Amino acid sequence: MLPLSAARKSSLLHAVQQHLARGDLAQARATLDQLIRAEPQRADLAFQMSRICFELGDRAATLDHLRRALQLSPDDARLQQSAAERFRHLGCAEEALALFDRRIAADPRAIKPQADKAHYLQLLGRFAEAETIFRALIRRHPAEAELYRIFLATQKLPAGDPLIRAMEQLSARRDLPEGKRLHLGYALAKAMEDTGQFDRVFPYLHRANALQARAAPFDEAAQDREFAAVLAAQQKLAPLPDSAGAPLRPILVTGMPRSGTTLVERILAAHSGVSAGGELGHALKLAYHLYGAGEAMRPIAPGQTGNFAQRYLTLAARDTDRSTGAFTDKSILCHLIFGLMAQSLPGARIVVVLRDPRDVAVSIYKNHFTTGTHRYATDLAMIAGAIKRFRRSLRHWQDRMPDRLHLLRYEDLVRDPEPQSRALVAAAGLDWEDACLSSHRTTGAVRTLSVAQARAPIHAGAAQGWTKYASELAPFFDAWGDETWD
Repeated sequence: MLPLSAARKSSLLHAVQQHLARGDLAQARATLDQLIRAEPQRADLAFQMSRICFELGDRAATLDHLRRALQLSPDDARLQQSAAERFRHLGCAEEALALFDRRIAADPRAIKPQADKAHYLQLLGRFAEAETIFRALIRRHPAEAELYRIFLATQKLPAGDPLIRAMEQLSARRDLPEGKRLHLGYALAKAMEDTGQFDRVFPYLHRANALQARAAPFDEAAQDREFAAVLAAQQKLAPLPDSAGAPLRPILVTGMPRSGTTLVERILAAHSGVSAGGELGHALKLAYHLYGAGEAMRPIAPGQTGNFAQRYLTLAARDTDRSTGAFTDKSILCHLIFGLMAQSLPGARIVVVLRDPRDVAVSIYKNHFTTGTHRYATDLAMIAGAIKRFRRSLRHWQDRMPDRLHLLRYEDLVRDPEPQSRALVAAAGLDWEDACLSSHRTTGAVRTLSVAQARAPIHAGAAQGWTKYASELAPFFDAWGDETWD
C-alpha cells in the first residue's frame, strides 16, 4: 500500500468520527482499516478498532485489536485500565488480572489498581486472595470507607475483628465526608448483622440510604408512566410458537433484585449446554434505541422485530462466547419486554423467580446499588411500590402468554432443591444433568451483589430473614397495604 499523506490520514480519521456519530459502525470499521494498514504501529488506532469491533459484536476481532494495542504501547496506563475492563467484560480473567498486576507494579502506592484487582478476585470466587489485598489496603488507607463496603460484600467478620472497631471510629468522625459516610454505613450494617447485633443494623442503613437518596433521587410517578408505556407498546405482539431448535437461544431469568435470580442462573449455567450471561442489559437498551425510550416508546408491529433479535443475539454471543446452544440473561428489567422477546426470539425460555416480598425488601434496603440504578432502593415505601410494579408487569404477561412463563418460588427451591431444579431445567428446554445440583462449584465470574451466595451450596437459611427486622419494616407494610404476600 502506498503511503498516505498527512492530509489524507486526517481526512480518514475525520471520516471515522463522522461514521461513528451517525451510528454506521461497519463503514467506520472499513475506513479505520485503511488507516491501520497505512500506520500499523499506532496503538491508538488499534484500540479504536477494538472498540468499534466490540460494538459490532465481533468478539474475536475485539480481542485481536486490543492485544495488538497493548503490544504496541505496553506502558500506557490508561490503555491498560481500559483493556482490563474489556477483558473482564469478555471473561478473559487471566489477561485482566495480568493487567491489574502491571498497573500495580507501575504505581504500588495507588489504591485503585489494587482495589480493582481485589474486587475482580471476589467476582471470580477467589475470596481469600481478595481478603489479603483488601486488609492490606485498609491498613494503609483506613479512611477509605468504600474499601470496607466492597470487602465486606463477600466477607463475614467475626465479633471482635479489629476492622469493626476501625469502622466505628471512622464513623464517629464529625468531619467525615458524606460520600464516605454512605459507604461506611452499608459496611457497618453488614458487620452488625454478621455479629448478631440486629438492633444496630437499621440505624446505619437509614443514614446510608438517606445519603444515597440525596445523591440519586427517585421519581416514582415517572417510572409508573414508563412501565405503562412500554407494556402498551407491545399490545400488537403475540408470542410465536416455540422453536427450541434455534442455534442460539436465551433463557431469560428475571425477578426483583435480591429474589434469587443469581442462584437460578447458576443452576442453569452448571449445565453443559448453557453459558451464564449474567445481567447482559442489552435487551431493554436495544428496545429503547429501536422503538423509543420509556414513555416515548412507539407501538411495535410484529414485522418490526427482526433487527432487534439479530442485534440482541450478536451482542449476547459476543459476551458469552457462545454461538450455539443456550445462554442465560438475568437482566432485571427484561420483564418489561417479555412480549417483544417472545415475538422476536421464539426459542427463548422465560423463568420468573418469586420471593417473599418482605425478604426482598430487607435485602434491597441493605445493599448499595450503583448510583443511578434501582433508585427506589433507598426507601422502604418505594421498595414496596417497586415490587408492586413488577407484580403488575408479571400479571400482564401471564394473562397474554401463560404458557411461556415458568414461575419458580425461591423458598420452594431452597427448601427442596432437586425437584425444583429438575423442573427448572426442563422448562429451559434442557435434558437433566446432575451437575445442576452442584451449581456452587461452577467457575466464572459472578457480576451481581450475590457473588458470595452464588459460591455456597443451596440452603434455606435466607428464608424468613425479614422477621429479625419486623419492627423496622413499618413503612414497607404501610405502603404494601392489603395485597397478599404470595
